[in-house]
Amino acid sequence: MSEQKDRVYSEAEIPAKLAEHGLTSWYLEDGWIRRKFTTDGWPSTLMLVNMVGYVCEAAYHHADLSITWGKAWIKLKTHSAGGVTDKDFALAKQIEASVLWRPPAGGPLEGTPNKWVKGG
Repeated sequence: MSEQKDRVYSEAEIPAKLAEHGLTSWYLEDGWIRRKFTTDGWPSTLMLVNMVGYVCEAAYHHADLSITWGKAWIKLKTHSAGGVTDKDFALAKQIEASVLWRPPAGGPLEGTPNKWVKGG
C-alpha cells in the first residue's frame, strides 16, 4: 500500500475533472461525487449494487450506496484524504464502464431484451 498523500480537488475543480473523465452523469453535492442509476426493477437494482460492490472491493476503494426499487445512488469521496481525489474519478469511470456495459452490436452475445440499467 502506498503512503502517498492523495490530492484533494476543490469544489471549483471537480466539474472539469468529471468532464475530463467523461463522467457527464456524475455531479458534485455535499463534498461527494454522485450518480443516480435507474433500473427496470428490484432484481436489476440488486445486480447493479453487486457489480458496484465487486468493483469497489477489487479497487479497495469503497462507495456509499443508497438503494430502492428501481434506483441506486452511488457517492464517492476519499475518506482518508477528506475529499474527492483521483481515486474517486477512476472508480467512477470503472463503475460506469462495468454497470453500463452492453455486448457490441453484431457480436455473438445478443444482450438482454429488458430495459435493464439506464444510462445518462
